[in-house]
Order: sequence, then structure tokens, then C-alpha cells
Amino acid sequence: MNKLKIVKLKDSAIIPKYEHCRDSGMDLISTEEIEIKPGKSKLIKTGISVELPPNTEAQIRPRSGLALKHQITVLNTPGTIDEGYRGEIGVILINHSLLSFKVLPGMRIAQMVIVPIIRVEIEETNSLNSSIRGINGFGSTGI
Repeated sequence: MNKLKIVKLKDSAIIPKYEHCRDSGMDLISTEEIEIKPGKSKLIKTGISVELPPNTEAQIRPRSGLALKHQITVLNTPGTIDEGYRGEIGVILINHSLLSFKVLPGMRIAQMVIVPIIRVEIEETNSLNSSIRGINGFGSTGI
């Protein structure tokens, strides 16, 4: 099994864990109290840093409960933590509601999912093979 090494940078930090045996994401927990005004975003710190297994990345995704109940989501979803990053994990939350939202220490603010990465060799070319879809995009399949 692959290991995710985690360092607590603050005594108040909470180590993420899978809540259920088949969950794909583990909750990230705030170490700060921050108010996010309507339409604004804030960087929320988690008090942890990680060492990811080789050939993986961590994706930071919204929590569905925060999105549904409070219109709070991860601004750059999914956020990417590269394998070589060793700094503190922060989550950019945005408030899409009409009310201020208070993030409290110990609050579950996002999910972290560890996924494999495929590295590719980049080749510049003058043309691409044709496909059934071609250049059609942005709603080309209808509603």
C-alpha cells in the first residue's frame, strides 16, 4: 500500500483520514477562524504538509455539504498539490451565497483525493489525427 506522510505544522492541526473504508477523499480541516464575505474568497490553512507517494498528486475538491447548505466551494477546483510540494496545504474557498460565512478551527473545509499521474512525452507536430468529434465542443452535443 502507498503511504501518505503528513507533518503537523501546528499543534491544533488535525490529520486527515478516510471516514469510511471505501471513501476516495479524506477531509481537510481548518486551523483558522476566518470570515468569508459574500462573493469573496479566502485562503484557509490546514496546518499540515504532506509527502505524496511517487507518481501521484493530491486533488483538493469541495465538500458537497458546504456547497449545498452554504454555497461555499473550492475556487480552483480541483486544486492540485504536486508530488514535490512540501509547504502547508491551503484551500481557497469562495462564498457564492448572499450571507457571510465563518470558517472555524476544526471545521472540515474540503476533500483531498490522491490520484495517479501519467507523465507524457511532448511532441510538437503540424497536424493531429482526425476523430469523430473533431473540433466540436462547448455544447456541441446539445442540452
